[in-house]
Amino acid sequence: MRASTRRGPEDMVRPFTGRHAAIILVAFFGTVAAVNFTMARFATSTFGGIVVENSYVASQEYNRWLADADAQRALGWQAVTAWRPDNRLAVTLESVPEGAEVSAIARHPLGRQPGQVLSFAPNGEHRFLSREALPQGRWTLRLTVQSAGKEWRREEELR
Repeated sequence: MRASTRRGPEDMVRPFTGRHAAIILVAFFGTVAAVNFTMARFATSTFGGIVVENSYVASQEYNRWLADADAQRALGWQAVTAWRPDNRLAVTLESVPEGAEVSAIARHPLGRQPGQVLSFAPNGEHRFLSREALPQGRWTLRLTVQSAGKEWRREEELR
């Protein structure tokens, strides 16, 4: 009698060797390292800079900042900002005494474009229009209003 030469599925499986384990480990840790380096690159390339120069000094100023914020809130001043088709900003003030002066600094939150100083000209009662155009996009606007010897500030996101 002749022995069968047919092979079954159990004969086709190769044994798991150290080479297989090394390939799996290198592939796993290589993927983890690639993702980490990619995420670190994105984090460092999109961070626009420091938030405060010196965190210790900022902590010493914190209570004064809170008092300033309370004083500004007590003024009751409000501002509405709108983007015009010609890329200039229109600001409408509410509850602000006559003779107000408006200025602003626009910063790109990701630091990709340089900050821009905006000056505003009166454009009717309690309305102001920026003299400079601001390119469309995402900006952080720091608006400052001065009137009757008082200063009011607000920071807002423009999109």
